Amino acid sequence: MFIAMNRFKVIRGEEEAFEQVWLGREVHIDQEPGFVEFHLLKGPEHEDHTLYSSHTIWESRDAFEAWTRSQSFRDAHKSAGDRKPLYLGHPEFEGFETLQTVKPRETADS
Repeated sequence: MFIAMNRFKVIRGEEEAFEQVWLGREVHIDQEPGFVEFHLLKGPEHEDHTLYSSHTIWESRDAFEAWTRSQSFRDAHKSAGDRKPLYLGHPEFEGFETLQTVKPRETADS
């Protein structure tokens, strides 16, 4: 399993606009081979920004990398620079190979 994350330092006061961009966009990633799950996360507030992260789970690094070369990826990112800046700097990408997964134990009633 591979987890791909982008961290965004959203300028204070632009949180609603940032969320509208993400929550109002057309989604195609859910049809990509190897895609498992997506999360948009809101983190702590700081003096000049609020931290957000996009978090996708893929069956493998290869599946993630194939998506980054796809038309679906290009379509999802085509208008990223068309609006006023909502965050400080560029998103910070972090990719992780899964070493361990722990799931809840099944109970006797399950």
